[in-house]
Amino acid sequence: MVGASTAFVALAALCWGVSGGIGGILMAGGWDAFVVSLYRGLIGLLFVLAWLLLRPRGSGLASRKLWFWSAIAGLGVTGNFAFYFVSIAQGSVAVAVSLMYCAPVFVYLVSFVLKLEKPTLGKGVAIAVVMLGIVLLTQIYDVGASGVTVLGVGAGLLAGLSYAVFIFGFKYAAPHGSPQAILTIAFAVLVVVLVLPADVDQMAAVLNSSMWPLFVALGVLGAGLSFVLYIIGLKNTAPAVASIIAMVEPVTAAVFGVVVLNENLAAPQILGMGLILVTVTALSLSTRVAAKPVDSAAGD
Repeated sequence: MVGASTAFVALAALCWGVSGGIGGILMAGGWDAFVVSLYRGLIGLLFVLAWLLLRPRGSGLASRKLWFWSAIAGLGVTGNFAFYFVSIAQGSVAVAVSLMYCAPVFVYLVSFVLKLEKPTLGKGVAIAVVMLGIVLLTQIYDVGASGVTVLGVGAGLLAGLSYAVFIFGFKYAAPHGSPQAILTIAFAVLVVVLVLPADVDQMAAVLNSSMWPLFVALGVLGAGLSFVLYIIGLKNTAPAVASIIAMVEPVTAAVFGVVVLNENLAAPQILGMGLILVTVTALSLSTRVAAKPVDSAAGD
């Protein structure tokens, strides 16, 4: 059971990594980042809604707290999807996914400011290393060298911050209902919010486009099947193990960008990406070990 659960988490991370590359292909084909994000969430909504209908027991849909915190999670996943694809459109898949992976750093910084957690030398060094990694990855010291715009860097970091909001909302919603109910509400919020900025003509054009199979693949891999696998897998996977497995996503996305989308990464960028991934993973591992026991049902 443990082995299968670990495989589920790995598959989910792999799906997320591939979905970033698929989004890159769609936007390279002229599709708006908000339209791509909307369809990813919409198809994800259909999946988790079907999951909820098949497993309605203990949904908690009568709880106001479930609806409130699930809506917060929905705003988080909305920002995560939208900012991630904006970052890809303004730079590259590898840079965008690495910046998004900085989410735990934001959690630490907010915790320090709000005095929810005590700063330590080790955490301070880890955050400094991640910041150095961001500088190397984005090459902000040499404007234009990496082909990443300021908007791309900002959007990538906001995608990470939004992911932290999603996790925060999901964890607080978890005691009040089932994961499928939480995700259904969250994705419904995403669809409602992203309808406003998305290009109306493009939204309608997707249905008659020759690229509709890619939209379906994006939704299935990036929001539907992946979230179901991840939630189920976490039930019997130690958080420390899940932290390591999560590296499958940024590595897969980066490789996809280089191999399929012909993106180029300079040596300093590869070093920066490595610093971010290794440091954030180590930071997450140390925190989760110290915070045992962990409510695995609440997700990552």
